[in-house]
Amino acid sequence: MPKIVDPVERRQAVADAVLRVAAREGLEHASLRNVADEAGLAIGSVRHYFAGSSELMIFAMKELARRIDARIHTHARALLDLANGGDRRARTEALLAEILPLDAERRQESALWLSFVTAARTRPELRPRATEMQSGLDELIRRVLDEADRSGGLVPGLDLTVETRRLAALLDGLTLQAVQHPDLVGPNELRAVLARHLDSLAARPSADH
Repeated sequence: MPKIVDPVERRQAVADAVLRVAAREGLEHASLRNVADEAGLAIGSVRHYFAGSSELMIFAMKELARRIDARIHTHARALLDLANGGDRRARTEALLAEILPLDAERRQESALWLSFVTAARTRPELRPRATEMQSGLDELIRRVLDEADRSGGLVPGLDLTVETRRLAALLDGLTLQAVQHPDLVGPNELRAVLARHLDSLAARPSADH
């Protein structure tokens, strides 16, 4: 009896193969043939599920974004649910730290995402997803800052549009440096820089307290 193939699982397996090849050899080596070999499939099987390289790259990019989103939003839900109480500052720092490459898994995800974003500069089919991911990050940062401002946790009078861009740029820059120079920019330094930045935004306790 022929084996029944789940098309969702097969597409997922192929996307995983793209990410493994890209992580090991670079995105430019994630050709249909190399991906098929990595997945243990005939190239015809890959073409059955993906019309071409562009469709495959878009799907793999979406899968990578889904993984990153899932991890970050676990922390976001805890932070933004005011009913939970607790230390808002600690949860804010934990949420934003999830965006940084603080361990091997996140460093690989960051390196892969940077590869996709770089490729999107010359591959128009990848740009919508790259823009969507950046917009989602900006929206999350703005929401975190808005909530902190409403609770009195920020210096009064900050331009939150500017601060959103400044914090997004800080996270992008730290990520790029940590991916390119992991021996020079380690997890402790990443955490310290993030903490210092958050300190610069925090409201000072009143002299009356």
